[in-house]
Amino acid sequence: MSEETMVQRRRTGERMRRRSSGALAAVVAVAVVTAIALVLEPHVDSVSLLMLYLVVVLPVAVVWGTVLAVGTSLLSVGVYAVLFAPPPAPLHFIDAQNAVALGVFLITAVVVGTLASRLQRTALISERLTEEQSALRRVATLVARSVSPPEVFEAVTREVGLLCDADLARMERYEVDGTVTGLAAWSRVPVHLTIGTRIELDGLSVAREVRRSGEAVRLASFAGETGAIAREARGLGIRSSVGCPIVVSGRLWGVIAASTKSDERFPDKTEAQIASFTELVATAIENAEARSELRASRARIVATADRTRRRIERDLHDGAQQQLVSLALQVRAVQALIPDEAGEANRELDRIATGLSEALDELREMARGIHPALLAELGLVPALKALARRSPQPIDLDVRADGRLPESIEVGAYYVVAEALTNATKHARASTITVVVETRADLLRIAVNDDGAGGADFARGTGLAGLKDRVEALGGRIFLHSPPGDGTTLNAEFPLGWQGG
Repeated sequence: MSEETMVQRRRTGERMRRRSSGALAAVVAVAVVTAIALVLEPHVDSVSLLMLYLVVVLPVAVVWGTVLAVGTSLLSVGVYAVLFAPPPAPLHFIDAQNAVALGVFLITAVVVGTLASRLQRTALISERLTEEQSALRRVATLVARSVSPPEVFEAVTREVGLLCDADLARMERYEVDGTVTGLAAWSRVPVHLTIGTRIELDGLSVAREVRRSGEAVRLASFAGETGAIAREARGLGIRSSVGCPIVVSGRLWGVIAASTKSDERFPDKTEAQIASFTELVATAIENAEARSELRASRARIVATADRTRRRIERDLHDGAQQQLVSLALQVRAVQALIPDEAGEANRELDRIATGLSEALDELREMARGIHPALLAELGLVPALKALARRSPQPIDLDVRADGRLPESIEVGAYYVVAEALTNATKHARASTITVVVETRADLLRIAVNDDGAGGADFARGTGLAGLKDRVEALGGRIFLHSPPGDGTTLNAEFPLGWQGG
């Protein structure tokens, strides 16, 4: 027996059980009222006894509907006619009084049953609307929190499936080669669904029809159709599907589809329900693309600035520094040619040579601050060790990073440590500084601790703020804990596999 046949039989069985339970309840209720009427018969008139049966007809009409209420009305009037109607009613089932009573009962059953059905439908619509709004709020909250697109895709697909009372729901993205990639799927029972791979649109499918029309579509059947998606649908017992396009920034980006194994078609409002979610998906994608582009843009700015720093450092080293070295040597050479008797001239040349040496030292220090040549030539570890040696305060440096790292990561990590050391020695007046640099789980982690004055803040001063921008531009994170008077802890993480957005 196929799965869809089992589902249909289960639903049919549920309907039959509901009707049977309603009929049994009606019979029991008529019996109970009859027993009460038998007790009251000596004390009340026959019309009042007849009205007692309305107590049965009304709740049956409200709970089980018009059809069962009409049957209950017939049963009630029949029981009354046999047991309580005055002669000659037992010989003539429908006399004037019974006919009027039956008419009243039937009208009551129809009216109350109809009203109850309408109220139930209204309540159901209200409940469904509340469910829809709740589902939209849950997804909107995820979008507002800027969670990753895959999380939004999974949440939307699940909400669409539940809201549409579907057996299966899925989301797919259109690719430039004419295929689709499954991004997320949901089903009421565990099944294997194609996710994360590209699927050819070579047969009937919601994805193909939405791509052709750019609008919402319905498919009534996959029987006899070819193509990977149609074959998968038949294998899962899918009878019909409905899907809506996902449009991002004016372009057709993907599709969300809901499918059912039932012969009953989806309600007419299904497309509108799904469309509400596609708008949230589009917003999430646009936000993610905007964030990605912003990160990429910031990374390009940082990379351009680093290249400029490196070029300036080379120009200073190959140009101004070499000229100062040459001038100092020339001054010393000229000084050697001047006789000792020219004491004043010798002293002047000596002052010039000393000034040139001091200017050269300052220029070298400036060049290291712009872009240390050691970092580009030998990598992060030697550059950090040199940085620690030059520090006026002793540095406890622990580096656990072997080999070269991506250039942008090495530069970013170097400047994190350099800025933290500058703040600790110049501003916080720290006496103890600890630096730990390590690679762990595809991350480069940096921790700088000092026992200085604390009170550091990203919002105060351009150094830390620029550092934060640099770290985040490389896809990393930076944290600062600096309570006043209790030292400073700076932590930063760089993803080693970062590719620029």
